[in-house]
Amino acid sequence: MTMRFLAAAALAVAVTAAVPEHKITELPGAVDAIPFDQYAGHLQLQSNGQKMFYWLVESEESPATDPLVLWLNGGPGCSSLGGFFTELGPFVVNSDLTLTRNPYAWNRKANVVFLESPAGVGFSTP
Repeated sequence: MTMRFLAAAALAVAVTAAVPEHKITELPGAVDAIPFDQYAGHLQLQSNGQKMFYWLVESEESPATDPLVLWLNGGPGCSSLGGFFTELGPFVVNSDLTLTRNPYAWNRKANVVFLESPAGVGFSTP
């Protein structure tokens, strides 16, 4: 359990370095301009080759100094994107599949990493 926590913590640190190729430049369904940077993709763990999917949403306030929150939905087996789109993420999916801003989004005051964990959940692969 400790090793898994350390691996997740190391992954969160790696993600905060923001992989330029993972930057989201357009998002289908977004109605309004998005006033913060986002990154999503896979990071491969060197220890076992697993590919962990993450989505980093930078803070709207001050990304360089605001805290980093690592979001892991409960499980195992529950995708963190569930929390992204239905709880604390920056967008709400409407019935017509457009996206509107979530007024309660945590990234209004913090950088948030949504991590699909463990491998095999969501877009993460063993």
